[in-house]
Amino acid sequence: MVNRRDVLKYGAVSIAAAVAPTSGSAAARPVVRIGVLADFSGLYVDFMGPGGVAAANLAVADFKPEEKGFSVEIVYADHLNKPDVGANIVRRWFDVDGVDMMIAGPNSAVGLATSFVAREKDKVCLGTAVTTSDFTGKQCTPNAINWTYDAYMLSKAVATETVRKGGKKWYFLATDNAFGISLQHETTTFIEQAGGTVVGSSKCPIGTVDYASYLLTAQASGADVLGLALGGDDLTRCVNQANEFGLTAKMSVAALVLFLSDIHSAGLKTMQNLVFTNSFYWDLNERTRAFTKRLLPGMPGGSYPGMTHAGCYGVTMHYLKAVAALGVEAAKKSGAATVAKMKSMPTDDDAFGPGRIREDGRAVLPAYLLKVKKPGESKAPWDYCEVISTMKAEETVKPLAEVGCPLVKT
Repeated sequence: MVNRRDVLKYGAVSIAAAVAPTSGSAAARPVVRIGVLADFSGLYVDFMGPGGVAAANLAVADFKPEEKGFSVEIVYADHLNKPDVGANIVRRWFDVDGVDMMIAGPNSAVGLATSFVAREKDKVCLGTAVTTSDFTGKQCTPNAINWTYDAYMLSKAVATETVRKGGKKWYFLATDNAFGISLQHETTTFIEQAGGTVVGSSKCPIGTVDYASYLLTAQASGADVLGLALGGDDLTRCVNQANEFGLTAKMSVAALVLFLSDIHSAGLKTMQNLVFTNSFYWDLNERTRAFTKRLLPGMPGGSYPGMTHAGCYGVTMHYLKAVAALGVEAAKKSGAATVAKMKSMPTDDDAFGPGRIREDGRAVLPAYLLKVKKPGESKAPWDYCEVISTMKAEETVKPLAEVGCPLVKT
């Protein structure tokens, strides 16, 4: 878990490392500025926070922009999970601080708000923890890309596999925001397509402490499956309480959004056998293990990276490739032109491997159906998951004809 001391300690190091010139000639190079906007103090701090900044810095170090004739500075700020706060920070970054690209997450409402500011200012907004499909759907902009996941990807494999195994009647507990609403909507579609039904749902305020009434209602509904469209501490708190009430002995629990940090926080005994979807797992292959090894020194508290940290690395790396290909002056002049360049170039990095970006701004990358190991199956620290199946890249994204993005020519 990340604490305030980790944030303050890491923050001082990250800014110093990112902006300190190494020589007189370095000061004369054009500078590209990147802002990481995330939760640094609330329930989503483990998703990105200092680890996301570390991943962006690693991408800069691996890319070596000084060899291409420019320098990179990275700044960060806490959006406090408030769209107005996030929008105001990004507006200041663009208007006053000379930030050229910002990384958005976690929080779908904040992601949408900041993408609109980026479009207004013709800068770049790259989502690495934005769940709502609207980000690259009806609210898409030519200045935004969503990289790591969305509600469609997260829900598809879990819903289909759970119904196939007999979990046909679902009850949802969903966070009462854009994140929860989008995730429940997408999952419902796959449940019904697979032959299941949704018998009820409850919307839970972000930061709910006591889930007792919600869990009792779910249990009384007659559902086979409890679908949790919750994130961060909300998710782990709810799963813990479901175990305490004995609900997990009577119903299957489908965690629609589960991160490595959630498993670490709650423990394998609590999370064992949960099935979920991620687009990155540190122990997937030689490239992901090498990426993780390079990133670990920058991760707070010795934690291992999850898919949002990997997303910060992947979007930063691909953005810098586009800047180098387009030219720094042109990239700084127009965020829309830079995003168009990113879409025109194939993606490839150690965290995600090869892929591409569609015209709606959605990155097309493989995803993995993972199962949390039982305590006795884990052989080493952070050895928490086994890969059940792989979704091909084209299967992880909603068909273009269905996204509703005005950038898509049909």
